[in-house]
Amino acid sequence: MDYIQIHPRDNVAVALRDLPVGTTVACESGTVCLKENVVRGHKVAICDIPAGEDIIKYGCVIGKATQEIAAGSHVHSHNVQTELSEETAYAYAPVHFALPETKHRSFEGYVRADGRVGIRNELWIIPVVGCVNGIAENLVKGNQDLVGGSVEGLYTFAHPFGCSQLGEDHEQTKKILTDLAHHPNAGGVLVLGLGCENLTLQQFQDALGSWDESRVKFLICQDVEDEIAEGSRLLAEIAAEMRKDVRRKVSAANLVVGLKCGGSDGLSGITANPTVGRFSDRLIALGGSTILTEVPEMFGAESLLFNRCEDAAVYQDAVQMVEDFKDYFVKHGQVVYENPSPGNKAGGITTLEDKSCGCVQKGGSAPVVDVLRYGERVKKRGLSLLSGPGNDLVSSTALSAAGCHLVLFTTGRGTPFGAPAPTVKIASNTALSVKKSSWIDFNAGTVAEGESLDDAGERLLDFVMEIASGKQTKSEEAGIRAISIFKDGVVL
Repeated sequence: MDYIQIHPRDNVAVALRDLPVGTTVACESGTVCLKENVVRGHKVAICDIPAGEDIIKYGCVIGKATQEIAAGSHVHSHNVQTELSEETAYAYAPVHFALPETKHRSFEGYVRADGRVGIRNELWIIPVVGCVNGIAENLVKGNQDLVGGSVEGLYTFAHPFGCSQLGEDHEQTKKILTDLAHHPNAGGVLVLGLGCENLTLQQFQDALGSWDESRVKFLICQDVEDEIAEGSRLLAEIAAEMRKDVRRKVSAANLVVGLKCGGSDGLSGITANPTVGRFSDRLIALGGSTILTEVPEMFGAESLLFNRCEDAAVYQDAVQMVEDFKDYFVKHGQVVYENPSPGNKAGGITTLEDKSCGCVQKGGSAPVVDVLRYGERVKKRGLSLLSGPGNDLVSSTALSAAGCHLVLFTTGRGTPFGAPAPTVKIASNTALSVKKSSWIDFNAGTVAEGESLDDAGERLLDFVMEIASGKQTKSEEAGIRAISIFKDGVVL
């Protein structure tokens, strides 16, 4: 395959490899000859497009022609502009799609006392305040002898917050950190504080609610003479309890998977994202759950999600989520449509509508059953939307905090980062998979080479069961994992 017209309504085709001038492109509207070189992931007009005419891709409007575009010409930011604005009227027009049939899947996981299942059994140190990041890191380095057997790793997650924050920022830091303390992949947690921070131990415990005292312990560094010795003692106690844990065979219905993209290219919406969408539908058909975030990357394609809301109440929550994020942009003096990064544009993504139409395909076709606020944990089985920004590490942290066992991260350009939850990197093109084999876990570029999306989705579902059973992702093998917490207000 050299190119693809994604939808019969489209007036552009997408190059699946670099196409030189003179290449013949045959689509439903007829045959055209390329008037210029078009690189992989970029668009070519397959008919004459008058100035002011809609540019249609995925069967959706992704912008407007700023000049006449002749058939066979490159279509990109030099001759297309967004049609997005801060004011959009929505109407609920519910649609329903049947979920696919798929064979039963299971994995080997850790069943927790409360019935939840973890796919890792790790010991986490959670700093309540950035002042103790160094202490947490020294405790990790000095206690690696605890790792082994069913204690699968000892990690901490540095951040600069927990003090000098006010209002919503303070609440969001507290929510994310307490959510992580509840994460099913953490078989044990040491909560590490300083002693004079705004986010007090009492506040943290109040927000945490109930906890297993044998697996969740607290240390305030100012209260002890030697915080390293005391921290090491507490970690050893937690690890001793974790060594009782064993993996057991459980249904795929227990899985919660986050859906995320970053460093996208023109193939992301054609190969990797719809592959993840096929996976999502299959996991949900098995009784599992997925969570889609990146609200700014829904702008321009939000109605595709809104109309899949299972009822009017969920629809209203989804609309409010999008409107709140638009208000956030406006409050900070920013337009809602300036989102595609330089890397996105170089890869062939022209407008935010272009990016969003590809982005939302990760959510497949299942009904939207719930809308979660930032810092809120998953409550319902099925597909949920989570309020959060497009930033890779912020949104992946939010997905982890929401209870995702792992995050599927599609990319056309590659990235090495890892979230607290195992982060599976899915390449949109085979060249990236080969070039960055130390970053990429799964190649969806095969879809551009002839593999069907359904076959790719089944293959990804099988691969996720391997990850859930203990197979490490490339970022885990490299020891790369971090968090980033959303911040909006002042710092004292």
